[in-house]
Amino acid sequence: MVKIRLTRKGAKKKPFYRVIVAESRTRRDGSFLEIIGTYDPLKNPSEVNIDTDRAKYWIGCGAQPTSAVRKLLNISGL
Repeated sequence: MVKIRLTRKGAKKKPFYRVIVAESRTRRDGSFLEIIGTYDPLKNPSEVNIDTDRAKYWIGCGAQPTSAVRKLLNISGL
């Protein structure tokens, strides 16, 4: 099963996330199929950049977004 989820990047106590498409069995920061966006919670307001065309494509192919990514997709207008 393919999921759209977050992977953590950045230094200790300075998180930065990528929105990725990956197999559900892989590790959180493991291999992935495609990077479709970024999320920076430390900026005020939080910065969300998601390629909505690619997100629509992957959802159409059957990828399931996690609850956190679903909220980010709503913010970005999908």
